[in-house]
Amino acid sequence: MEFPQIRMQSQLAKIQMNQSDAKLEIKQPKADLSIQQPPAEVSIQTVPGKLQMDQTKAWEDMNLKHIFRLNTEFAQEGIKKAQEGTARRAREGTEIMRIENGGSPIPRQAVSHAFSKMKSIGIQFIPSHFSVQTNYQPADVQINIKTNEPIIEATTNKPIIHYSPGSLQTSLMQKAELDIEFVNISV
Repeated sequence: MEFPQIRMQSQLAKIQMNQSDAKLEIKQPKADLSIQQPPAEVSIQTVPGKLQMDQTKAWEDMNLKHIFRLNTEFAQEGIKKAQEGTARRAREGTEIMRIENGGSPIPRQAVSHAFSKMKSIGIQFIPSHFSVQTNYQPADVQINIKTNEPIIEATTNKPIIHYSPGSLQTSLMQKAELDIEFVNISV
């Protein structure tokens, strides 16, 4: 007996793909940078110090005085001594005038005039301590500083981009096939 039979034979289609990668190249140039720093402005103003020295007392201690001052002092000393002498003579005259009260004023006065008073011995510094008067006014210094900001100029550069797109090529490598066959098989 014969049976009809269908035989199918198929072959799938095959697609071929050829791909080339895309290329991306990026270059970033450095920014152009300019920096300038102006120097600071410094001004210094100085009022000089003052030293005042008064040596008048030191010169006077050494008896090196101005002639007008010497004249004044000698005149004052003369007046003082004249007054002291007048007072002493008046006192001695009064003592002698009252001789009747007793005592012996004439010999006592003679002894007091015969011997001078003893001078005291001691160390004396010429000129005396702190005889030079000083007055110092310190200097006044004013410093003014003006800072200047830096001048910064920056110019950015755009990136350089090179792009090559990729490609994809497709083609049919093998066609699809379907073979159908009718076969009678005997059993």
